[in-house]
Amino acid sequence: MATLKQIRQRIRTSKNIQQITRAMKLVAAARLNKAKMRVEEARPYAEKMREFMGSVGSGGELPPHPLLDKRDIKKSLVLLITGDRGLAGSYNALLIRKAGEALQAITGEKALFAVGKKGGQFFSKRGIEVVETYSVPTAGARLEDAVAVCDHVRSLYESGVVDSVSIIYSKFYSPIRQVPTIVQLLPIEPPAGDDESTNGGPVSKDYNFEPDAAGLLDFLLPKYLLTVIFQAMLESSASEHGARMTAMTSATDNAGKMIGGLTLTANRVRQAGITKEILEIVGGAEALKA
Repeated sequence: MATLKQIRQRIRTSKNIQQITRAMKLVAAARLNKAKMRVEEARPYAEKMREFMGSVGSGGELPPHPLLDKRDIKKSLVLLITGDRGLAGSYNALLIRKAGEALQAITGEKALFAVGKKGGQFFSKRGIEVVETYSVPTAGARLEDAVAVCDHVRSLYESGVVDSVSIIYSKFYSPIRQVPTIVQLLPIEPPAGDDESTNGGPVSKDYNFEPDAAGLLDFLLPKYLLTVIFQAMLESSASEHGARMTAMTSATDNAGKMIGGLTLTANRVRQAGITKEILEIVGGAEALKA
């Protein structure tokens, strides 16, 4: 059985850990509030952009564009958004598992673009080509981060280095619920429009483009690509902060329970020591009387 000194040392250690986890919980909670607000502000724009792309896609045959170019897939790229740090529960593990399933399903050559160190570190040790590892600030992704990632991914696709790009990120629902999600990024496939004809199929619309359709796509498609990537990075930032806050809350509560249990054990050991000393004193006194 542990001595009283050892138990008290464990209590001090547990209290130090509890202070750290409580501080991390408070920091994560503050960052989560800001990240959640950014996600909620960005979602309407992303949804309107998606609706507009669906409307344009239902307008008939679109002119050729590099970001719409479908070709034989020789090499596929997975854009994986994870965290730079751990202590966030199962946040990184679930994303890595989702990416592993996606990579395993790819029959040809495959590569990984890691936003966040955890994903790149995991797959680089398992023989997966990691073309780039990009880190975002701990406070959350910025627009310039999304622009840098978008430009790099776009150059890889347009130059023919890769023929398909998918993005894997964690969609934020609440601090206790984040769902790993995979979306095809390139080539861009305009979402299906919401309007349907009387026979259940999509309505074919006839648009007059001003300026011309090619000019519109040159402006619209890069914006759409950037919007998808930026929205995914915002969702992932909020998900990471939510997962970390939940994990640190649980760790703080568990530390409190451990401290309570160790304190009770220490009191019992101390009481047993006192009882033993009393018995020794009484035994010595009885021996002297004899």
